[in-house]
This record gives sequence, structure tokens and C-alpha cells, in this order.
Amino acid sequence: MKKMSVKTVVAIGIGAALFFVLGRFVAIPVPFVPNTTFNLQYGVLGLFAAMFGPIAGLLIGFVGHTLIDLSWGSPWWSWILASACFGLLTGLFASKLDLESGVFGKKEILTFNIAQVVAHAISWIVVAPGLDILVYAESVEKVFAQGAVAGILNAITTGIVGTVLMLAYSKTRTKKGSLNKE
Repeated sequence: MKKMSVKTVVAIGIGAALFFVLGRFVAIPVPFVPNTTFNLQYGVLGLFAAMFGPIAGLLIGFVGHTLIDLSWGSPWWSWILASACFGLLTGLFASKLDLESGVFGKKEILTFNIAQVVAHAISWIVVAPGLDILVYAESVEKVFAQGAVAGILNAITTGIVGTVLMLAYSKTRTKKGSLNKE
């Protein structure tokens, strides 16, 4: 098994902390679907997963969401695993991106956003409701409504916040071939 770099371990800690703070203190309740919120933390998770890979994304989503749930009382494992799944899938799908090269144009924006929409769909329309039904014996109609609303809202916020963060980060990187020897 490949060892994780210190940089990646630190990124997991910072990413999980940011995920927790945004998810705990910046979540906006959705008035028409119970126990569902409008979240910004998935944009940050998308950035970290693209930068540090699928295992980092999985751990950031898992630890960050677990901390959010624990701060409210008790963990809801189906949604924690859905957040971990989103981080994992985004890291896998976004492996085509090379943010370190300083290139994040239209093609990369499209790649990231297709990846994150697919990852949200799998996480919130398959994983979370499926586990809610299997583990918690929740109502099918309720959990699919929650999952669909969460998936759509998370995809929108990830598309906006994640894209802006990646654009900003890519601007801090030196583009390949931009330095000339004199």
C-alpha cells in the first residue's frame, strides 16, 4: 500500500475542519424538506478531492460529516457515508484535472462539473436513501425526496463554490512552459 504524504495528511485535517465549520455553521435549512440543508462545504470537498485524490476526499467527507453530526447529537451514518462517497468519487473522476499546472479552463471546468454532478447523484440518490431504508427503515418517499433535494442543491453549490475555488487556486500556480531561460 502506498504511504500517504505528510502534505496529504495535513490536507485531510484542514479539509475535514473546513467541512465541519461550513456544514455546522453555514448550512441553511430547506423549508420544504425536513432534515435537509443547503450546504457550501461540498465545494471545498470537491477542491480537496481534486487536489489530493480520492482517499483524501473520502476521509475529509467521512470525518467532516461525522463531526457535524456529533455536534448535533448523534451520527447519521447513511449520510456520513454519502459524503465520504462523494469525496471518493469526485477524487476519482477529477483525477484528469491537473490544478498544479495552473490550467483550469473551460474543458477542466466542464470535466469537474460533470464529475461532481455524477458523484452527487450517486451519493444522494443511491447511497444515502438506500442506506436510510436498509439501516434506519425510513420511509422510501421521504428519503428519496431528501436525497434528490440534497443532491441537486449540493451539485449547484459545488458547481459554484468548487469552480470558483479551483479557478482561484489555479491562478496561483505557474503554468507549464511559462518560464523562459534567458
